[in-house]
Amino acid sequence: MALAADPASNEPRDSTRDLAHSATLAGIATLTSRVLGLVRETVLAALFGAGNDMDAYLVAFRIPNLTRDLFAEGAMSSAFVPTFTHELTHRGKPDAWRLANHVMTALLVATTVVAAAGMIFARPLVAAYAGDFAAVPGKMELTVTLARVMLPFLALVSVAAVMMGMLNSLHHYFVPALSPAMFNVASIVCAIALVPLMPGLGLSRVVALAIGVLIGGVGQVLVQWRALRAEGFRYRPMLNLREPGLVRVLLLMGPGTLGLAATQVNLFVNTQLATSQGTGAVSWLNYAFRLMYLPIGLFGVSIATAVLPQASRRAAVGDIAALRDTVTRGLALMLAVNIPAMFGLIVLSESIVRLLFEHGRFGHADTVATAHVLRLYAAGLIGYSMVRILSPVFYAIGRSRVPVLVSVVSIAVNLILNLLLVRVMGVGGLALGTSIAALLNAIVLLALLRRELGRVGAAHLVQTIGRTALAATVMALTAYAVDRSLFRGAGGHLIDGVRLLISIAAGVGVLAIASRLLRIPEFDEAIAMLRERARQLLSR
Repeated sequence: MALAADPASNEPRDSTRDLAHSATLAGIATLTSRVLGLVRETVLAALFGAGNDMDAYLVAFRIPNLTRDLFAEGAMSSAFVPTFTHELTHRGKPDAWRLANHVMTALLVATTVVAAAGMIFARPLVAAYAGDFAAVPGKMELTVTLARVMLPFLALVSVAAVMMGMLNSLHHYFVPALSPAMFNVASIVCAIALVPLMPGLGLSRVVALAIGVLIGGVGQVLVQWRALRAEGFRYRPMLNLREPGLVRVLLLMGPGTLGLAATQVNLFVNTQLATSQGTGAVSWLNYAFRLMYLPIGLFGVSIATAVLPQASRRAAVGDIAALRDTVTRGLALMLAVNIPAMFGLIVLSESIVRLLFEHGRFGHADTVATAHVLRLYAAGLIGYSMVRILSPVFYAIGRSRVPVLVSVVSIAVNLILNLLLVRVMGVGGLALGTSIAALLNAIVLLALLRRELGRVGAAHLVQTIGRTALAATVMALTAYAVDRSLFRGAGGHLIDGVRLLISIAAGVGVLAIASRLLRIPEFDEAIAMLRERARQLLSR
């Protein structure tokens, strides 16, 4: 189905510009955060490698981080943004502020109780994740200690998630997308400054990273507070469980949490199974997932962040045609940038891992293992990104049960595949099983959304996938050829960095030419908006 604009209206094209512009704003901020995230992972790899301390930290952080992923980029946005947007659209800011105060207070109370309970029952909680850690002397005890230190992060990230949803609804994308950078900055600073001090205090060196998690949570709240105050928001503790807006949010969040939990439950399954694969397996999965998540965070999440408020406003006024157009264009824009990212990660995986992580205690064997896992994770990148856009739309139209049921199926498929594949492929089978489950999740959600909204630009999306895949194939072959032929035999991280930079530049150049020849408008628009925003930032 062609998505041409009505001759008498420029709405589709204007909508696309608004969407691309909003996604670019969020994308630039997210890029900053993700780059800092890579710096953070590089520092941690150099200090701790893929040993017992890092395994313990990653499992302990998995517990509060589950809530961060669900709330900051999941259920909170899906449940709160449509409700908050409805209040803004129909009743104005005073009622919207009242809703936000109720939601924020309810989450503070709930997460404080959960964090306290988690600290008390930290040992059985950790044992559920990583029972095999008990076989390594001191590893289980260290993981329990780290979990107790980091659990208060739950309350901080919940407040930050509410603030992010408010700012997105008010058309602020840059600041909330930048807020996770505070977490990465705090982690880097604590890793460098506090790690050497921990032994003198009788603590494990890795405890410094747990302290950084808490400081980073505070930073995420503070960086968004100023923007909200400028809009007129003032926090007032209030909690009435019969408040209609709060009831709507809680009702959506219940199934919403489960509906968007597929990736996180899959990670839980992977973590549990990986602990049986020996020292380093948990760390390899983490490092690979972080690299794969870079384009998801940059493009998938940023585009979804821009789509959700627009979709919520169109759903609030019953404009199904415009809602359908927003979803189609959001998916097309995401596909145009994430398909090349997937191909690039697959062909350059080992070079990327070696450059970023092969320092200090992270050896060549860790590089090979992590790159192998990265290639298999990258195969599901499109699935992860599509779910980020598709799931929230169901909540915007009041059909929250649909992604719940699809998520349950996806979790079941992931569990079965991982149990089978880990026996055949080891830790790589966990990544492959998760990727297949993510792709299934996205395909089923898209099919069901078409039943709700009608034809969601199927022909346009198929054309975008076909043309982008062709352009990405040429790009990948070019990047791989350059990477394999340039400076072979030369060593050192400087040479590795130059070779990787040239390979990426050659690939992107070929991609740009191929995209122009194949007429992929979303790619051109994304690049144009990115250049425009970069010029704006440089001129400030």
